[in-house]
Amino acid sequence: MKSNKTIIITGTSGGIGFVLAEYLGKKGHKVYGLSRKTAESPYFITIPTDITDNNQVQAAITKVLNDGQNIDLLINNAGMGMVGAVEDSTKDDIWKLFNLNLVGAVQLMSAVLPAMRAQKNGQIINISSIGSEMGLPFRGFYSASKSALDKVTEAIRYEVSPWNIHVCSLHLGDIKTKIAENRVKTSVSDPYKITFSKVHDLMNSHVDDGTEPLDVAVYIEKLILKDHWKAHYYFGKFGQKIGVPLKWILPQRLYEKLMKKYNKLD
Repeated sequence: MKSNKTIIITGTSGGIGFVLAEYLGKKGHKVYGLSRKTAESPYFITIPTDITDNNQVQAAITKVLNDGQNIDLLINNAGMGMVGAVEDSTKDDIWKLFNLNLVGAVQLMSAVLPAMRAQKNGQIINISSIGSEMGLPFRGFYSASKSALDKVTEAIRYEVSPWNIHVCSLHLGDIKTKIAENRVKTSVSDPYKITFSKVHDLMNSHVDDGTEPLDVAVYIEKLILKDHWKAHYYFGKFGQKIGVPLKWILPQRLYEKLMKKYNKLD
């Protein structure tokens, strides 16, 4: 990895973002963390930013550039989960989720691309989910928001390649963070309450038993070193990663049967 990279990471007030920002900062890189809450750390600079507000995004990127920095790497990490039945989800719930998980990430990419074009290089990692590859029960809109980001990532790879700008989606499995505390949770109507309760308990146990955020940081450091990127990378426990190729090769009915069993819906 080139020494003294300038790296922008969103969602650094806690969880993966905070660990990642500190890890890369300790390696000697100039790291700027964009989050609504200020994170105290000697290893990176926090710029308080609501990434759903494009004016705040533009101001944050201007600050980085005014510090005399190139922008070598953007990691779009900020995001939120959402749980509940599709039927019970409201327009406001859906908009809040997509506004952060998709629109916020796109605004960050749009803000850094002029600088990356001018320097004729740059890297962007959009943090996605293994769950973006399939519709997860009671997480349908979370899967959809991350899947939408994946397709935007695939499209923009073509558009920015003439300037040696590389973009990829990093699909994560369950990571041991406080994501369960920050999810949007819709009201659950009577027909779904018993099933939802089982699935909700299971998904929280998966998070509690998830991969450590530091392992994600180490993986990302290795990813940054690659000369060429694929569009998609997958990181997590085998039992979750295997769901992706199985979806490609198994008949739909068999795959759904396995998913029901995994989610204790059988």
